[in-house]
Amino acid sequence: KHVSALEARLGARLLNRTTRRVSPTEIGLAYYDRARRVLNDAGEADALVTSMQSAPSGLLRISVATDFGVNLLSPILGDFLLEYPDITVNMVLNNRYVELISEGFDMAIRVGELEDSSLRARKLTDTTKRMIGSPSYFQKYGRPLKIDDLNDHKLLHYSNQANGNVWKVSAPSGEKRQVRTAGWLTVNDGQSLLNAAISGLGIAYLPSFLYADAMKNGQVEEAIPGLPVETLGIYAVYPPGRFTQPKVRAFIDFLARRYLDKGPDIW
Repeated sequence: KHVSALEARLGARLLNRTTRRVSPTEIGLAYYDRARRVLNDAGEADALVTSMQSAPSGLLRISVATDFGVNLLSPILGDFLLEYPDITVNMVLNNRYVELISEGFDMAIRVGELEDSSLRARKLTDTTKRMIGSPSYFQKYGRPLKIDDLNDHKLLHYSNQANGNVWKVSAPSGEKRQVRTAGWLTVNDGQSLLNAAISGLGIAYLPSFLYADAMKNGQVEEAIPGLPVETLGIYAVYPPGRFTQPKVRAFIDFLARRYLDKGPDIW
């Protein structure tokens, strides 16, 4: 009766009915999917209101890329724990893609393009990415003047990047170019790539939070000055419904305050 009344109100058939079976129509499936999402969102909204009246507490498990965790998260983690003494943190540093739900994590911090998934994400800030090398490398091998010249240079590859062995680089015209990096040196750790670049082993393509100090000290230089700077988003990622947990919301809000206060490209 309820479905029939709904069909009459919508002016559309939601179910196909025969004497032997009942099945949803295409419109019925679309309506169900949308209604289910609305109900889930409403449930999350109710839970959010309830959680906002509760003090953040409990164990917070966070997955973080090693380079980001060491350079940017661990220095401010103490401030968070002092602000929320009832929360305990288990921060796991690794350089692989972690399945948050199956591996029991509350959230992750991810840098760069996000993979399509059912996870929710909140953007915290941006960083930039540049190709860098040491003065000694450029003195020995010369400096590339344009993107095509990179094919004749020793390129240092980060093995865990989503694009495989390809760098995505913007030409001065704004055109997106691809540079293959197979060979010479492949590492699954950004700090190790930076160390290799400082040692004169080749050109690395790294986020600014890794190379900023080395560039200030003159240990590395931009490989091709004048190219458009690549921007990377930094995101807090969490399973649906997890943001309603006070401990998760408290940590994400804490990070957002810290990073937004410092402005874009804080490293």
